[in-house]
Amino acid sequence: MASRRLLLEHLLRCSRRLSFHLPSSSSVLPHPCVSTFSSAFSSVDLSSAHRSDSAAAGAVSDAFLRPPSSKGQLAEASAASVAAKKFLEEGLRNDWTRDEIQSVYDSPLLDLLFHSAEVHRHAHKFREVQQCTLLSIKTGGCSEDCAYCPQSSRYNTGVKSQKLLSEDVVLDAARKAKEAGSTRFCMGAAWRDTLGRKSNFNQILDYVKQIRGMGMEVCCTLGMLEKQQAEKLKEAGLTAYNHNLDTSREYYPKIITTRSYDERLKTLEFVRDSGISVCSGGIIGLGEEVSDRVGLLHTLATLPEHPESVPINALLAVKGTPLQDQKVSLFLSLQLLA
Repeated sequence: MASRRLLLEHLLRCSRRLSFHLPSSSSVLPHPCVSTFSSAFSSVDLSSAHRSDSAAAGAVSDAFLRPPSSKGQLAEASAASVAAKKFLEEGLRNDWTRDEIQSVYDSPLLDLLFHSAEVHRHAHKFREVQQCTLLSIKTGGCSEDCAYCPQSSRYNTGVKSQKLLSEDVVLDAARKAKEAGSTRFCMGAAWRDTLGRKSNFNQILDYVKQIRGMGMEVCCTLGMLEKQQAEKLKEAGLTAYNHNLDTSREYYPKIITTRSYDERLKTLEFVRDSGISVCSGGIIGLGEEVSDRVGLLHTLATLPEHPESVPINALLAVKGTPLQDQKVSLFLSLQLLA
């Protein structure tokens, strides 16, 4: 019993180290074996952001080692097992209820581990990862009040406002990214939206065209878009557009007041309707409850089309922001991934 507990604690610590061994210059999608293993630890109460790794690992190992309630009796199929079976038989669905998602979220650890890997292997080339490089082409000076963001002009974080990077700088970065093995180049700008930025927007359209000409996929995150802007980005050759929902609709007003949840969803609609792939996920560790994480998943899972990519980010608390003292456990992101 003790040796099994030590093994589990060791595996959890290894998964934590693996999650941070990524090049600082690129955003690399995690290997499915790492992400599905790590995200399997879901039925343990890991909601406290202040729990130590060993305490959380102990809780996980306790759950693994807990004896069945009736000796020799087969356990009832978990919600993760039922959902995975339905997916393998019927494919994707967009009619999830919150209760269904909550049940999957709370499934036993080993079931969630096994069935998340099963679904992933069915849907993807599980031995492959895509390397992407992200470049901030316009940093700081954002008018939004996102409580987690050091680029907001409302907070004293030491991040200075910069102009849009020049063509030479952006294209050189893209070439170096391709040489380093990236197949997708992502450009981010600290703006609320692109309205009134015709000159900068046209520059970005040119960047998209030239980088596509290098044989790379291109992604942008530029804040809110209007329909015609999404269409112009599509014409330029944009592959994907990132616009995160951040958290649940209910918790959202506690984190951002300068744009509404519906405005975010409207941008996703314009992107989707233009034929650009949607990249949308959220952030954990904002002080939200489990119900808010489930709410975020519910919104994403019931969109007319599932996002191509769902980034699950863990808050990096920055001094000077309203969330500077917020703590987040890695286990929260691991739980949400499955």
